[in-house]
Amino acid sequence: MLADTKTVLHAVFGHPVAQSLSPAMHNRAFQELGLNCVYLAFDVTDIGSAMNAVRALGIRGASVTIPHKVKVMEYLDEVDAAARRMGAVNTVLNEGGRLIGSNTDGPGAVAALREITELSGKTLLLLGSGGAARAIAHAARAEGAAIVIGNRVEDRAEAEALASEVDAAFAPLGDVRSVACDIVVNATPIGMAPHVEASPVPADLFRKGMAVMDIVYNPIETRFLREAREKGASTVDGAAMFVYQGAAQFSLWTGRTAPVALMRRVVLEKLSAKERG
Repeated sequence: MLADTKTVLHAVFGHPVAQSLSPAMHNRAFQELGLNCVYLAFDVTDIGSAMNAVRALGIRGASVTIPHKVKVMEYLDEVDAAARRMGAVNTVLNEGGRLIGSNTDGPGAVAALREITELSGKTLLLLGSGGAARAIAHAARAEGAAIVIGNRVEDRAEAEALASEVDAAFAPLGDVRSVACDIVVNATPIGMAPHVEASPVPADLFRKGMAVMDIVYNPIETRFLREAREKGASTVDGAAMFVYQGAAQFSLWTGRTAPVALMRRVVLEKLSAKERG
């Protein structure tokens, strides 16, 4: 579908964004549903000016990614309660010039985990305490999971602050093998290409029956996930969380049910092409 004067604009704002898979995923979904919409990537350093552009150009929806997820909150008219608790926004909806912020990272992670486990009554060991970890911790706690934050000792203050917010325990990364847990989520960049042989935890942490998720999706099966699978754990890759959070954005912007299976296929095809070089 060619863009015209009635085409509804959507965008992702970040720095950098050259490697973003969001345009391919969302544009293919728009096409599938016959929507006259387009999604573009903008590498921006001034997120305030970008939000002014959203208003001026009538951009319907925007994804907000690193490093703007916190700063963008200053330029919005409203931030929903869940995103405010998480302390970050990754999604902006433009309702007639009124910009409303939300966060689909947490719900996206929960939806991905539900492919392999339920969260209520389970103990989740969450590795990391950054923006993605914050979103996952709050969403998982809302689903009834008990949380243990596993993080580097040098980041202890940040991790303990998050632990306090979600009534969680803290464990230094070197001690996580002693944590009794049902679910393990890597919310750090450890293991991301090109450092594919790195893992945040030793393989003997994993056991049969455990549910394990990595938010890293390049490579699609990280060392962390491979070692968990080899130990008999059920695993879900980072592409699942990425797709589910994007699907939630898509539905928020369009009011339509997102074609999740198609969006996942597009993402996996793009990742496969990258791995082949």
